[in-house]
Amino acid sequence: MTDIPEVRQEVDGEPVSPELAPMLLAVYQELAAAPTHLATLRDSIERLLRFLTTPAGRTNANCWATDMFFCLGEGWGDVDWDHIPDELGDILGEMGGALHDTVQDPAIAENFEATPEQLLRKLEAVDIPKGAF
Repeated sequence: MTDIPEVRQEVDGEPVSPELAPMLLAVYQELAAAPTHLATLRDSIERLLRFLTTPAGRTNANCWATDMFFCLGEGWGDVDWDHIPDELGDILGEMGGALHDTVQDPAIAENFEATPEQLLRKLEAVDIPKGAF
C-alpha cells in the first residue's frame, strides 16, 4: 500500500471538520485494497456523502477539502479508481469536480449535478451486491 494521503485541515481559514478525514481515508484505503471490496467502497462513499449533506458536514471547507482530495490525489501514489465500475468511478470523479462550489456557488454545483445530495442520489442508484469485489 502507498503512503496515506493528507487531508486539508482548513480552507481559506475555515477549519475542516475532524470527522471528514477518516471518511475520506476510508474511501482511499478501500480503493487501495487488493482486491477492492465494492460493497465496502460503496458504503464508505455513502457515509461521506451523507455527512456532507448534514448541517455540520455541509461547509465550504469540507466540500473544498473533499473536492481537492479526489481532484488532486496528493499523496495517492499509484492508487486510482480505474479498476472499479464506471458508475462508482464517475461519482468519485464528480466529487473532484464541482463539489467545491456547493456552498459558495450552489447554482454551479447543481448545474454539474455535484452537490452532496445529487451525488448521493446517483450513488443510491448504483447496484452493488453485498459481498461484491
